[in-house]
Amino acid sequence: MTAENNANEPDSLRENSKEWAPSFTVDGVTYAASIFWESLQNVDAPFLDAKEAAENVLVGADLFCVKHGKSPQLGLAISAQGFKKGMNAAAVTAVTAMSDSTSLLAVFKVDAGYWYLCVRNDVILSDGDVLFVNEQDAKEQFISMLSVPDWSKKIAPAEWGIDDTEQKNIAEVFASGLDVKLEKINALRGTELVIVILLSLLIGAVIINFASKVLFTTPTQATKVVTRRAQKKEVKEVQKVIPAPWESMIDPVWVLDTCRESILSLVAISTPGWKNLGVSCSASNAVTSWRREFGRLSWIELSLTQSGLSFANKSIDPRGTNVTISLPFAEAKKVTSIPKVNALTLRNMINDLFQTLNLSIDINDGQVKVGDKVYQYLSFKVVSKYDPEVWKSLLTKFSGLKVNNIMYNDGTWNYEGIIYVQ
Repeated sequence: MTAENNANEPDSLRENSKEWAPSFTVDGVTYAASIFWESLQNVDAPFLDAKEAAENVLVGADLFCVKHGKSPQLGLAISAQGFKKGMNAAAVTAVTAMSDSTSLLAVFKVDAGYWYLCVRNDVILSDGDVLFVNEQDAKEQFISMLSVPDWSKKIAPAEWGIDDTEQKNIAEVFASGLDVKLEKINALRGTELVIVILLSLLIGAVIINFASKVLFTTPTQATKVVTRRAQKKEVKEVQKVIPAPWESMIDPVWVLDTCRESILSLVAISTPGWKNLGVSCSASNAVTSWRREFGRLSWIELSLTQSGLSFANKSIDPRGTNVTISLPFAEAKKVTSIPKVNALTLRNMINDLFQTLNLSIDINDGQVKVGDKVYQYLSFKVVSKYDPEVWKSLLTKFSGLKVNNIMYNDGTWNYEGIIYVQ
């Protein structure tokens, strides 16, 4: 089944005409997926909300189910698209099974394809329940949502190789979830049926009485019927959230290790008559220079060639007395490091640590704007005789750490960076 064939379906489900299916089977039980979800206003009478939604939101829907909880929702489906009364709603079973995860991003490999589930703040997104037939469609949808921060749980097939995700067996997940079945919107049951019958009899009697009066006491007059067209509700798209800067930042441990190794390799290049002027290292490269005191230019060039290092750039001043080179790095490792303390607490922690070490540190307040949000941080500068191997265990005690630059010259190490705060 393709979404192109379903004209009444919300646009979010029909995006790019991706192929989807209505159900899959787990341990012999059929579960309905690709259900359209919206908020439930009347929790005590969801049947009425379902009728209204079938007329105004998902035109043609004749099946519904309800997800209870902190954010009650109404699920809608159209039987002509392959859904059947009595099918268990897969999204409800999964959400109740993983109720400890308020924001869930997941893809499960099932018999009919790849089931994508996206729950944000206990709400199943309107396009967050789709059973994709093609693996690539599911993977693209999953990756597109990874930029949104603060997922309690991220689940994906292990073969995708996506960092910070876990693979889960859907049968094991469903084993602890609640089963909620699709019901007919137009079905009447029990008390509702009795009420409808009584109302019908009452209305019939009123109509007969009214008709008799009109027919026998007054001239007949044609009644003009005005039909009001139901206004279709707009399904609002979820606004894309720009990740906080600490959601995807360069791993400070990687920077410290890479810079230490590179700096020590560069200063080890010894050439008679040429003095090293220091090394500056960041997450992208290490840069250093030598100044001639005596000797020849060919000597330093020979030393660079025999060092075994691969330089991206080499520049020599017009007089041949200064040589500058750049040593590039491979793509840096990224991590998420959520800040855990406020600025005042962090400042006190840092000062206490450096007083214990009998060292000084320069700390300043700073901020950066990302999208519409402003994030606060403390910037720091440290001058020390200790190399990055020593500082690694100390600096990485603080979450939200970003090492911007490490400079080395004649036995002295300078560290500059920032630490984000709550």
